[in-house]
Amino acid sequence: MSNTNIALSEIAAVDLGSNSFRLQMARVQDGQLIFHDSLRDAVRLGAGLNQDNQLDAGAQRRAIDCLKRFGERLRGLPPQAVRAVATNTFRVASNAAQLLEEAQAALGFPIEIIAGREEARMIFIGVSHGLPAARHKRLVIDIGGGSTEFIVGQGFEPESMESLFMGCVSYSLRFFSDGKITETNMRDAEIAAGAEIQSIQQHFSYDHWQEAVGSSGTARALGEILRLNDWSDGAITHDGLKQLRNQLIKAKDTKRLVLAGLSEDRAAVIPGGLAIMMAAFEVLNIERMTTVSTALREGVLYELLGRMNYHDIREATVNNFMRRYHVDIAQANRVEKLALSLLSQVDHQLTMDADTAGNHLSWAVRLHEIGISIAHNAFHKHSAYIVENADMPGFSAKDQGALGLLVRAQRRSLNKLAQLSIQDDRCLLVLILRLAILFHRNRLDSSRPQLQLTRERDEFQLKMPALWLKNNPLTAAELASEIAYWKNINLRLSIWDIL
Repeated sequence: MSNTNIALSEIAAVDLGSNSFRLQMARVQDGQLIFHDSLRDAVRLGAGLNQDNQLDAGAQRRAIDCLKRFGERLRGLPPQAVRAVATNTFRVASNAAQLLEEAQAALGFPIEIIAGREEARMIFIGVSHGLPAARHKRLVIDIGGGSTEFIVGQGFEPESMESLFMGCVSYSLRFFSDGKITETNMRDAEIAAGAEIQSIQQHFSYDHWQEAVGSSGTARALGEILRLNDWSDGAITHDGLKQLRNQLIKAKDTKRLVLAGLSEDRAAVIPGGLAIMMAAFEVLNIERMTTVSTALREGVLYELLGRMNYHDIREATVNNFMRRYHVDIAQANRVEKLALSLLSQVDHQLTMDADTAGNHLSWAVRLHEIGISIAHNAFHKHSAYIVENADMPGFSAKDQGALGLLVRAQRRSLNKLAQLSIQDDRCLLVLILRLAILFHRNRLDSSRPQLQLTRERDEFQLKMPALWLKNNPLTAAELASEIAYWKNINLRLSIWDIL
């Protein structure tokens, strides 16, 4: 099931990075994006992480204050027009869930915490749209506040993606916490970054690409500093980085740094960013790197545009998984058809968006048997593990968790739903999935009975011809077991006769 093609004239992306929060607006005209307004706030969220990965109160307050301002700018846009993504600091903070709830309320829109490789994929999409078309392969490096993404790809298609746990904020705090810059701590930072990059060197060294591109704030700041100080023509070069390195060590302190192109808020994190870039140049044998202004937020916007035009990467991901795990496509189609039919009978009772429910149900159906390729015994658990833990382009961690719940609950015990009420949409979607599978257990295109599903205040009701049930004793036995499974978690499913 695809998203409804909604004609939106304006869309927005919010990027909650470890150093800066950014909002990018774009008008949609003739299927193209015209960027027309943006906001940026150097929140430095990653600087608020303590040794226990707890975000301190000050960092949380800076984040909420920023998102309130962003929320005012986004006011009036429909939910489908805005996508907000959170990156490394939200991934690692132990109290991220608490902050996320308050952050969503401040922004007024849901926020997705995306995995490192998903961040890398969307960065490449954003960067590729900001560059001239080319047939050769590009290496894209994005040094953020808490992580650095490495991508090699061609055209708009990333081929190799990695996200390393190092960034300009985290490295500046780790090696230059007092603002002092020496030959020793600079070299220590470069060695640490080099060791991380060596772990991915095999797929990102110079023989895998023909052009190197730097995106996001650190790369752009480095390129601008080198240009304005006559150390390069605006590109990042190895010689230019060495000259900047010498100037930082000569200044001895970030508070004493005076360089053309270096802003006050960037000065505190430039040593860590420079060390990572120096290491990347040395380990991957980079001599020259161009920079672009497009990055993650533009990638998010182009994905939104794709969903509006029926080019949803999530559909492609699900189809790829079906091929990879040799799913019985005919069976998936049978189950999907019945599941969506049952959903259409009750979608007016949903509290969640009907299109979102339909997509999740459809994807769960198509993925529910992928675990069979591992082992038939407890295959639903294998399927759920893959869905919850695999790299799934286009899906957030929250999306994968929601799909994993459906897939895991497709058969047998319903203990995962034990604390939910009958009015919870997740219970309804699980029931629909289980019924659709149950009525197609014979894996045939034979006629099934007329089914009518309703959700009442205190029970699910499934209506069907009693005569059909009498003539199909295996299905009757399965339905009896299904009633018992729901009863075990104190929820009621009843079967009614259609006369």
